[in-house]
Amino acid sequence: MAIHPAPQARRSDPSPVVDGPWRDPSLDPEVRVADLAARMTLEEKAAQLYGIWVGADAEGDGVAPHQNDMVDPVDLEDITTRGLGQLTRPFGSAPVDPGVGAVSLARAQARIVEAGRFGVPALAHEECLAGFTAWGATAYPVPLAWGAAWDPELVAEMAHRIGSDMRSVGVHQGLAPVLDVVRDLRWGRVEETIGEDPYLVATIGTAYVRGLESSGVVATLKHFAGYSASAGARNLSPVRAGAREMADVILPPFEMAVREGGPGSVMHSYAEIDGVPVAADPALLTGLLRDTWGFTGTVVADYFGIGFLETLHRVAENRGDAARLALKAGVDVELPTVRSYGDELVAAVRAGLVAEELVDRALRRVLLQKCELGLLDPDRETLPAALDGVDPERARGTVDLDPPRNRALARLLAERSCVLLSNPGGALPLAGTGRIAVVGPRADDPLAMLGCYSFPSHVGVQHPDAPMGIVVPTVLEALREEFPGVDVGHAQGCEVDGTDASGIEDAAALAAGADVCVAVLGDRAGLFGRGTSGEGCDAADLALPGLQGDLLDALLATGTPVVLVLLTGRTYALGGWADRLAGCVQAFFPGEEGGPALAGVLSGRVNPSGRLPLGVPRDPGGQPWTYLQPPLGRANGVSNLDPTPLHPFGHGLSYTSFAWEADADAPAELPTDGETDLAITVRNTGDRDGAEVVQLYVHDPVAQTTRPEVRLIGYARVPLAAGESRRVGFRFHADLASFTGAGGRRIVEPGGLELRFATSSDLADVKHTVRLRLTGPERTVDHRRRMVCDVSVDAPAVRR
Repeated sequence: MAIHPAPQARRSDPSPVVDGPWRDPSLDPEVRVADLAARMTLEEKAAQLYGIWVGADAEGDGVAPHQNDMVDPVDLEDITTRGLGQLTRPFGSAPVDPGVGAVSLARAQARIVEAGRFGVPALAHEECLAGFTAWGATAYPVPLAWGAAWDPELVAEMAHRIGSDMRSVGVHQGLAPVLDVVRDLRWGRVEETIGEDPYLVATIGTAYVRGLESSGVVATLKHFAGYSASAGARNLSPVRAGAREMADVILPPFEMAVREGGPGSVMHSYAEIDGVPVAADPALLTGLLRDTWGFTGTVVADYFGIGFLETLHRVAENRGDAARLALKAGVDVELPTVRSYGDELVAAVRAGLVAEELVDRALRRVLLQKCELGLLDPDRETLPAALDGVDPERARGTVDLDPPRNRALARLLAERSCVLLSNPGGALPLAGTGRIAVVGPRADDPLAMLGCYSFPSHVGVQHPDAPMGIVVPTVLEALREEFPGVDVGHAQGCEVDGTDASGIEDAAALAAGADVCVAVLGDRAGLFGRGTSGEGCDAADLALPGLQGDLLDALLATGTPVVLVLLTGRTYALGGWADRLAGCVQAFFPGEEGGPALAGVLSGRVNPSGRLPLGVPRDPGGQPWTYLQPPLGRANGVSNLDPTPLHPFGHGLSYTSFAWEADADAPAELPTDGETDLAITVRNTGDRDGAEVVQLYVHDPVAQTTRPEVRLIGYARVPLAAGESRRVGFRFHADLASFTGAGGRRIVEPGGLELRFATSSDLADVKHTVRLRLTGPERTVDHRRRMVCDVSVDAPAVRR
């Protein structure tokens, strides 16, 4: 726990607080903030611009890059006399009962209020990428699984639950969602992304923002921007993306989230783009984000990102110089702890090296956010109402961050995110008879379900003697529960990434004696090389980690039908086994209910409806590659390397079948500022309920710059009972075909287009094509363009 219990300070006399209009909730926030800022000393102003990570570990393994080098000792009692901007991860630094943690946080806030002249609490923030990163909190599927579900409404509901849990214990800000678009599958943080397509990332990510903000918690977009395009897929490596890749691929998810989601905060990325670190780039953090897009919240530093201007990027001479660059660029808050924005900043201002107006600019944004959260109000709540008293022991066990309704939602999202990649022999669903061999290093490990930013993987592994805090059934346990009358045997076979092959022979023997073998392979989430997936766990290639490929070969050699289940944070090359597997299911760290969800898919209790948010490669090399390729980026006669994926973006199978019928074509011509309605009717032609995902892609045959062969512009997840049909409507606006033209401006260009209704990004999966020509003048568009393709799904038609 970052904040240790201590006697709660209380003001016996409110008079020591510097009074003024700033304390009047009836006044306009701008008036209140201006009044408060004018009363502050320079030291008090600076104190609002940094956080304190009281529980940061300066000795052992950290949870942020270079943490050991960047954490200075902090005297909390002394530093809070100036006030304090933020408290860093009071729940997310060590295992602590959430009730105890809430009381402890409230006590720390009381000390901060008592110490400063103005009695303003700190803003407490936490990670919440796959659930509130706190001991005992629900571990939901990771963002890559959100992308696989293609269900923004469900993601918004999850985010609202996460935010409500955070707010209930005194947390104000969540560091999510991640809006980075995958550019190279080898990058370790692929699991934190939503996928390889900017429209999918944008719509799912914006839904998360809306959900979190609706709970009263500040959402933080990250990592703005370019982080996922690092050279060689190495964490923090330089970004050499061109202006068009930035404008058309990297930036649109942030643009949509700012415009449509209303986030209160943005976190700058660690990236340097064409030699300019983002933390020191005013064109990006002020010119684009604020002046163009109209963002009004706070920009916070990724952990130690301001310090990195001095230590890693080497564009700053010292801490004060780093503060100058970051403040000028538009970074308002230094996280996770004070290094450059404290005494070093004050000294730089007094020496005339940093303009105090930059401090005032950041201060205004910080105080406005605190005002909106009620932290400037005299009658603000000091302790969550759910807690009984202020004694930590009385609070123990009183806060449940993993109630049944959370688990039910986690189960539903896990089920919808499972992708049936292949089922050539109809081995799935499993018959549920005979003997099942469950083999592999991910079959019986609860951590196999959890991503790198779940509490047990992120923090809990550093506290091996502490209980996990949540129940996480494994695939083995869930299959035994799913098939109570079946002989389900188990063998590990090998480790995730070890070199010991001694268990492979026994695993193959178990498989040889079974009617079917379920091979559960995949990743171990970790940090900075302590896993095969996660922050700082980048891959040299896309071969299955360790000896897992050898294990799979041995299982297939037995002749027993093998169903491959993958629990991963990225996709791996499966081409060497594709024609030998009896079936294959992909899950992306599906959370605490992932085991039962997978068991349901394998048994047929759940009809899979997940679709790939990124392609599955055929061969381990050939990266980076995503489906957003112009003609020369695809297989062609000028190179012997074929990058075509084994399974394309958007792919996924079902246990039922669907038929698509086009309703009415669009007009042959459409103005470059026009819109039209498109529709498709989808019928479930099978004998069981299921859900189809209708995907709409644009193909631009000729353009003034090279364009991706296809690009997603709309989608709808359509649940259908057996025999039902539904009409799915799409409102296509010409803005959706816009791109960055030869002159560097975003344009809508007249000319021919193809709008393709499809089940994936592959041409072979196109069900219907609408051909139209955009007419009229070339239009220049900006951030006010139509970014979302509105979709309507009619009520089910009468079953036939």
